[in-house]
Amino acid sequence: MTPPQSSRTPSFAHLLTDRVAATPDAEAFRFRVGTRWTSLTWRQARDRAFDLAAGLVDLGVGPEDRVAIAAGTRVDWILADLAIMCAGGATTAVYPSTTAEEVAYILGDSGSVVAFAEDANQVAKIADADLPDLRTLVVFDGPGDGERVLTLDQLAERGRALLAREPLAVQARIDDLGPERLATLIYTSGTTGRPKGVRLVHDNWTYEARAVEELDILRPDDVQYLWLPLSHVFGKVLLAIQLRIGFATAVDGDLDRLVANLADVKPTFMAGAPRIFEKVRARATMTAQSAGGAKAKIFDWAFRVGIAASRARQRGDAPGVALRLQTTVADKLVYAKIRHIVGGRVRFFVSGSAKLSMDVAEWFDAAGMKVLEGYGLTESSAATCVNLPGDLRLGTVGPPLPGTEVVIAADGEILFRGPGVMRGYHNRPDATEEVLTADGWFHTGDIGELRDGYVAVTDRKKDLIKTSGGKYVAPQKIETLVKSTSPYASQVIVHGDGRKFVSALITLDPDAIQDWAGRNGLGELSLEDLADSPQVRELLDGQITEVNSHLERWETVKKFVILPRDLSVEEGELTPSMKVRRRSVEKRYSAELDKLYVD
Repeated sequence: MTPPQSSRTPSFAHLLTDRVAATPDAEAFRFRVGTRWTSLTWRQARDRAFDLAAGLVDLGVGPEDRVAIAAGTRVDWILADLAIMCAGGATTAVYPSTTAEEVAYILGDSGSVVAFAEDANQVAKIADADLPDLRTLVVFDGPGDGERVLTLDQLAERGRALLAREPLAVQARIDDLGPERLATLIYTSGTTGRPKGVRLVHDNWTYEARAVEELDILRPDDVQYLWLPLSHVFGKVLLAIQLRIGFATAVDGDLDRLVANLADVKPTFMAGAPRIFEKVRARATMTAQSAGGAKAKIFDWAFRVGIAASRARQRGDAPGVALRLQTTVADKLVYAKIRHIVGGRVRFFVSGSAKLSMDVAEWFDAAGMKVLEGYGLTESSAATCVNLPGDLRLGTVGPPLPGTEVVIAADGEILFRGPGVMRGYHNRPDATEEVLTADGWFHTGDIGELRDGYVAVTDRKKDLIKTSGGKYVAPQKIETLVKSTSPYASQVIVHGDGRKFVSALITLDPDAIQDWAGRNGLGELSLEDLADSPQVRELLDGQITEVNSHLERWETVKKFVILPRDLSVEEGELTPSMKVRRRSVEKRYSAELDKLYVD
């Protein structure tokens, strides 16, 4: 049930002021300054956000005026975002990897009047663009000119001066906010075409926070490790949830420091995209294989035992005495060491933004680390469904959040309705009408099913392949199977729409394949050379044969191309949230694909 109307928090900014009133001196954010971690309490975070908010008011930012943030995940992003909403404005989120052309489009389409930029690189993307609405840039790192380009400190100084004259300048803006005021514009990265600005109001965020609190899976004494892009809806919703519940968050968007930071922070939970969990499993497996001998055999045995126990739990059976004893030994020898690498205190992980492989979910469950797979879109303010620690059902994305309805249409498409659904696409009523019905049902474009109230997502409606023989093929199913079978496959793009058989493009995981190469006398070869080598072709050919043994005849991968490098955001092949831009990749490698179908 959705909490009664009287319990609704009016706005995101009220989440902040309510949290400060409840626990002013509790730790809010932990972040690195140089090599050391430092913290802000909720009171300190509020004070800093209010200074910046007053600075924005002094710059002329008004109700629902858009203010952009083009930066990576860091505490400054959070404080700027809070400041924008406390000033009554709305945040336009921009990924730091976005091209200059697309940054100009987003700032122009949103009508952003001020932009926070991380550094000179982000400033350069904006400075020369034709943006008549944009009045001021605020830079996180680097100098300002005191006029059109300000530093954070200069903006805060202007804010403090305004608050000295008008102490209630920011509070008056907060008091004026309401649930239906625009809070955030997040541009969907999309796999084709121009991005669309998703309009999310304050009520979207406060509902998400309230609904997750009602699940009772997070506590005020939890510690979150946050590395996800805050420009992505998944990262942003975690901030709303944190404000509602009051736990502390350690913030660092640098993935190169992830393992070291987890050991330092010792978080109790962390959210991530499936690719992170795939890499953890691949790295642990690779390390064990490299060790060879007894260590490799013990590792393999431990996970055979652990996965058997996990599957028994999934069936609702209690593992037998022998299996329990084996898992106890395996835990001491293997699992505990893996948990120690991620800090030793993780109660669970949360996975979202793409489908989590069943093999990866079982591997983590075997090691005593639950991965709660969830589901949602930018258009749903992130979470629509999520698994629960006490009733985890692998292979599903969990039940809907309290207050959200999910149905499956006649053609298998997942539809949902609830307070988290966007209010539409910015400046795109035509696109809004295509996906959002008059009675509030959002058409996700995903194919799925309901299993005793739990939602399972099977594929993207638009990605379904129809071969020239008239057979329908779900590419995501095959791609997931290839990646779970081969530790050497980084990305897999299944192809075959209108073709006479199914084929695939495969990229190699650089670390995994270089490790294999070193153990097989090919250590001197580059990644490009390995992709072209007959030995690697033979290796993957055997693994594709294994995959095909689990597929229907018309689904089997008849031919494949090994690409010379991994896909990248910079080349336009991945979205900033690491989803494959399928059409872009197929277009780029169309010549290679065409050769596969030459008789």
